[in-house]
Amino acid sequence: MSEWWTYTFSDFLLFSPRTYYRTIERYNGVVWPGHIATVGLGVAILALLGRPAAWRGRTVFTILATLWAWVAWAFLARRYAAINWAAVYFAWLFALQALLLILIGAIRGAVSFRPRRDTAGVLGIGLLVLSVGLYPMLAPILGRGWRQAEVFGMVPDPTAIATLGLLLLAEGSRRWILLVVPLIWCAVSGATLWAMGSPETWLLLLAAALVVGTRTSKVTTITAVSLPHG
Repeated sequence: MSEWWTYTFSDFLLFSPRTYYRTIERYNGVVWPGHIATVGLGVAILALLGRPAAWRGRTVFTILATLWAWVAWAFLARRYAAINWAAVYFAWLFALQALLLILIGAIRGAVSFRPRRDTAGVLGIGLLVLSVGLYPMLAPILGRGWRQAEVFGMVPDPTAIATLGLLLLAEGSRRWILLVVPLIWCAVSGATLWAMGSPETWLLLLAAALVVGTRTSKVTTITAVSLPHG
């Protein structure tokens, strides 16, 4: 019997990397050509961010909520759960995020978007472009082929990264509530990919770290400026 300190994180995985990516491949085969629609919605989101308007922000949140709900049901609950029992709970977490996006962003309009050229704005657009346009290319670049590509709005990782990017462009105190689930997912999925030896883990962890760092530094700056000088 092995001692507990001899175990590595990968020893606790319920599936092999081959099984994980094969699951994505089979899923892609079933939902194709839906990928075209979700990428199109990603491009539409980028276009809607061009000019500030209340209806544009509500539309963005409606699109995003729909995609989170789709990933929760179609991938996490129906596919990923077959190889990972915890995916059922992740599906509920994604469904919760979809509900929050609808309630806070689409219905109440408590969070809005505006174009910005500061660090947060540049990083936010960068994360959106990465998740919508570049993330699917990682699979063929890493030798897995296009059939195992991870596409925005179809699987969790690029969807979570895009959401983090969008929320960096957002204004409103309740945006912090909408950051919680994407950050949790980046940590969970990043750890899983790390155990599998997948390079994508660094994208997820770096995206989460940059978002937290950018938001924290901004809050600190605003607090320092608003404090009365004695």
